[in-house]
Amino acid sequence: MPNLSTDLVRTQEQWYATRPDYLQRMTERSRKYLFHIVEELERRNMPTELALLPFIESAFNPQAVSTARAAGMWQFIPSTGKSFDLKQNVFRDDRRDVLASTRAALDYLQKLHGMFGDWHLALAAYNWGEGSVGRAIARNQRNGLGTAYTDLNMPNETRNYVPKLQAVKNIIASPEAFRTELPLIENHPYFQTVEITRDIDVALAARLADVKLEDFRALNPSANRPVILAAGTPQILLPWDNATVFQRNFEAHNSGQYASWTAWTAPSTMSVAVAAQRVGMSEAEFRTVNQIPPRMLIRAGSTVLVPRSAKLEADVASHVADNAQLSLAPEIVTRRAVIKAGKQDSVASIARKYKLTPAQVADWNKVGLQASFKAGQSIVVFLPVKAAAPAKRPGSVPSKRAGPSRTGKPAAKRK
Repeated sequence: MPNLSTDLVRTQEQWYATRPDYLQRMTERSRKYLFHIVEELERRNMPTELALLPFIESAFNPQAVSTARAAGMWQFIPSTGKSFDLKQNVFRDDRRDVLASTRAALDYLQKLHGMFGDWHLALAAYNWGEGSVGRAIARNQRNGLGTAYTDLNMPNETRNYVPKLQAVKNIIASPEAFRTELPLIENHPYFQTVEITRDIDVALAARLADVKLEDFRALNPSANRPVILAAGTPQILLPWDNATVFQRNFEAHNSGQYASWTAWTAPSTMSVAVAAQRVGMSEAEFRTVNQIPPRMLIRAGSTVLVPRSAKLEADVASHVADNAQLSLAPEIVTRRAVIKAGKQDSVASIARKYKLTPAQVADWNKVGLQASFKAGQSIVVFLPVKAAAPAKRPGSVPSKRAGPSRTGKPAAKRK
C-alpha cells in the first residue's frame, strides 16, 4: 500500500507513542489473530498492512460494539454483515467470529478496491461508506478538484482513519524510533479449527480443552450464549496445542450430556413470567439468560434458551440453530376504567370507540355481543394506562412505567 506522509499521520504517531500501555494491550490481544489474518491477505495478494486495521477498528477486541451497532474486530453493522453472509441470530453473531468476519472484511475491502482502484479510498469507503466516497469523488470532479484521499471533503473520523493505520504501521515497523517496546508475536499459527459433533456448553468446551474460559471466548466470540449448537457452529477455534487435548477429552467425556441448554420456540405471544413458568425457570434467570429487558412480551415464534432435560437426546436442529430469532413487543399495561354510555351505545360501538374487541367489552360487562346500553349506564373497560389515566390533580405523581429512552447519535461508520 502506498505510504501516506502528512501532518495527521505525525499527530497519530504521537498519540499512540505517548500511550505505550494502550499499544501494549492492543498488540497482546492481536497475538491470537494476526498470523491468520496475514496468511489470508497473502493468499489473496492484498497489502499485509491491512492486518493492522483491527487496531483502528476495535483495538483487536472481537467483542467491541460501536454506537452505530457495529460489532466485532472488523466492526460490521448488521446490514453489511448480512450482505457478506455473516449470520446474526439468537445463538451466534458471525460479525464477531474470527474466521467468518476476517473473510467478510477482506471480501469487502477487495470489492471496495475494485470500485475505487486505490487502497486509501477503499479504506475511506470501509469507514464512511462506498456511496459517501463515490459522491465526494463526483463532487470534486464537477469542481475540477483532485480525487485522491487527501483531496476529498470528508468527516473527521474518516479524515483520520488512514493516518491512524499509517501511524500504527510506522510504529510497528520501527518501534525504537518511537521509544516503544512491542511484545514478540511468533510466526506460526496460534489456533486451529476443531470440529464439534454435539451441542456443548461453552464452559464445558473450555474445560475439556484445558483452556481458560476467557481465552476460549476470545477465540470463539461469536458464541453469544452459554451453549454452542453443533448444527449452526460445527467448529470451534482452540490454541494449537489444546486441540488434541480437547478431542481426547471430548471422546472420553462420559457424563452423558454435553449441553445443559437447548432451544424452545414460543407457541404464542406471552409474558416473560408465563414463558419462564412453562420451561421451569425463574423469571429472573429466564430474563438474564435470554437478555430480555423489563416490560416486554415474547412474540409467537420466538426462540429462547431453556434448560435441557437429561432425557433429551436430540441436539437442536439446523434450521433452528441457523435462523432462530427473538422478537419482543412492548407489554401493554392496562387499568380498569368505568365510562358512561351515551345514547344508542352498544357493545360494538364501545369497542370501536376504545379500539377494543366486542368480545372483550361483552365479557367485562357480562352481556351478549349484540347487547345495547342505556344512556348513562356504567360500562367497565380495561384501557392502556395512558388512555385510561384521569386528568392530573395538583400534587399528583406522574407514572414511572414508561421505559427509558435509548436514543443515541450514530457514528459516521457505515459498515
